[in-house]
Amino acid sequence: MAIFLTADSKVIVQGMTGSEGMKHTTRMLASGTQVVGGVNPRKAGQVVDFPNDTQVPVFGSVAEAMKETGADVSVLFVPPAFAKDAVVEAVDAGIGLAVVITEGIAVRDTAEFYNYSLGKGTRIIGPNCPGLISPGKSNAGIIPANISGPGRIGLVSKSGTLTYQMMYELKDFGFSTAVGIGGDPIIGTTHIDCLEAFENDPETDAIVMIGEIGGDAEERAAAYIEEHVTKPVVGYVAGFTAPEGKTMGHAGAIVSGSSGTAQAKKEALEAAGVKVGKTPSETAALMREIMQDR
Repeated sequence: MAIFLTADSKVIVQGMTGSEGMKHTTRMLASGTQVVGGVNPRKAGQVVDFPNDTQVPVFGSVAEAMKETGADVSVLFVPPAFAKDAVVEAVDAGIGLAVVITEGIAVRDTAEFYNYSLGKGTRIIGPNCPGLISPGKSNAGIIPANISGPGRIGLVSKSGTLTYQMMYELKDFGFSTAVGIGGDPIIGTTHIDCLEAFENDPETDAIVMIGEIGGDAEERAAAYIEEHVTKPVVGYVAGFTAPEGKTMGHAGAIVSGSSGTAQAKKEALEAAGVKVGKTPSETAALMREIMQDR
């Protein structure tokens, strides 16, 4: 099992023929992902050659790609100025999962396409995220496929690089699915969405949750864990040394007064029974203890 992304997922890539799209489509194919098409209205009808004699057709629209291939996932490598229209197109076509890798999208654009998606059956992951991977099954985004294998840990993270580090440190146990949700002020899929899915996944035994300073997503996730999650959860909050009032890395990572501090988030999580590491490596060690007892 896995959440959101399985071996049966059929993936199209909006922006596949651009440099980033080509690079990461090559990597997704190499990891076994069923990439069944690209979308670029200016190159519709072309076929793109990839290594190992793999050819991927390019379609003029998401709707056409879905009709011809049965695709249910789209990964978007579309420049920020065009990202909103690309997501809206995917939503209108009825795609089940839209993974928005693009960073630098205007917050207003994200708010508009996220609100547009509500009630229309499309789950959005991102923007400004590394995507998600169900090791050994499928990889939708830019997460390196060779840093960890399949296993029974679920991972949800605001940070791409901390996603990679945690997967590497726990590679001997492996992961059901790792989801990088992105660190912008407005995102589609949240910590809580992933926690709910992992709780309901019979092949996920324990969950790692990585947050960071800014906003109240981690506090809300802590309240959700206390009420609804029965599986063990360990956490890490990035940004203990961040100066007040300065945006750190992600657009959403900014502390104002006592709101959004790493310490406040750590305390909320610990109050909900989550073991919180002081460093990523300590967090991995906490998960290792849990998994060794299973």
